[in-house]
Amino acid sequence: MAINKNHEFEDLDGVKCAVVEKNISKDRVDFLKPLLESNGYTVIVVASAAPKASPAAAPAAEGAPAAPPPPPAPETFTLGVTDVMFNATNAVFGRLLKTGDGHIVTLAYWRQQEKVAHDQIPYYENK
Repeated sequence: MAINKNHEFEDLDGVKCAVVEKNISKDRVDFLKPLLESNGYTVIVVASAAPKASPAAAPAAEGAPAAPPPPPAPETFTLGVTDVMFNATNAVFGRLLKTGDGHIVTLAYWRQQEKVAHDQIPYYENK
């Protein structure tokens, strides 16, 4: 059981995992999976559960055009690591993750706002 919302656990493919992110796109999976694996974590990705269906609409009056069917829900995934001590917030802000080329993963890089991770000196070490 999670202590708070930032540290969730789930059984993914029958393995107890720390959830890194839920309901993410395939592009996000393609970014996070190699990053976490290069840092020594075993990553498990499963398709997220389909959203609950809304109640059926009332039948249309005779002669009225039928309502179009709703668009299909986008395919999303849940990504977790088998190390249940892993917490994404602590890993990013604790500067524990590195990119493949050895740079420290920053928050902007984690959020994919920057294409390249730039090592930033923490404000308290800046003289």
